[in-house]
Amino acid sequence: MKAVRTHDRDAAVDSLVVEEAPYPYAGEGDVIVRVRAACFTPDELAWPATWVDRSGRDRAPVIPGHELSGEVAEVAVGTTGLSVGQRVVGLTDWNRDGTLAEYTAVEARNLAPLPAGIDHVLAAALPMPGLTAWQGLFIHGRLEAGQSVLVHGAGGGVGMAATQLARDAGARVIGTGREGSRDRVLELGAEVFLDLGQPAWEEAVGRVDLVFDAIGGEVLDRSAAVLRPGGTLVTIAQPPTVRPEDGRAMYFIVEPNRDHLLEIIGRHREGRLRPLVGAVHPLDRAPEAFRAKKGSVGKTVIQVA
Repeated sequence: MKAVRTHDRDAAVDSLVVEEAPYPYAGEGDVIVRVRAACFTPDELAWPATWVDRSGRDRAPVIPGHELSGEVAEVAVGTTGLSVGQRVVGLTDWNRDGTLAEYTAVEARNLAPLPAGIDHVLAAALPMPGLTAWQGLFIHGRLEAGQSVLVHGAGGGVGMAATQLARDAGARVIGTGREGSRDRVLELGAEVFLDLGQPAWEEAVGRVDLVFDAIGGEVLDRSAAVLRPGGTLVTIAQPPTVRPEDGRAMYFIVEPNRDHLLEIIGRHREGRLRPLVGAVHPLDRAPEAFRAKKGSVGKTVIQVA
């Protein structure tokens, strides 16, 4: 099959090539998915998990990408819940070859059925930002209707998903980021937008029940002070070093989860959650797209088939 691969961990992005690769092996619990569209995370080739298998052994070459939309091509012995030909969408395991390929092996539990009316390109842009926002807000943040949430980085993919999901859940949303994303964040449901380039933005925030941070650094450190007593600070950027006096603070990494993915897909189908899609490229141009991705707006989608 055709796939994007990198052979050199020290020059991972620069050595990305499109080449022939072995057809994937499906173990018990797996399905083989014919990939229609896929997405990647710009810094994933720097993740330690990318270069080791589940036993911690080094592995190379590596096929990047973890988000996909496509159809089930094969079902392994012992796998249940999905059938050949079924449309699916999902987030794949960190320690296995990824989705920038014509076919990939995925644990069936990491996939959800994709309704016929949803385009593969849009579907591929949903899993990573959607699941990250869902788990940060509702699993770790325990957000409820009527509460207030401060979303740092509301103009990014995860931040925009968090803004929409929080507003849909009946929360008051304050979004932050660069001034250029103001209109987009307000359109998606934020009540207030704050430019983090302005001094003393904490005073404009007041007090909130939840901080969802996708930026880290000084912004994360200063965020503990805006929480109400008993509030929660959740970040995907780095482990927090400043913690609220009377509250919780945590760092988490998104996990594949079919039930959470079904919630995301359902909201998208009902028009309550829109992914931000930037450029769309064919598989042959994936290496160039990967190298150019950092700093661009929206998810870059690789249209495989």
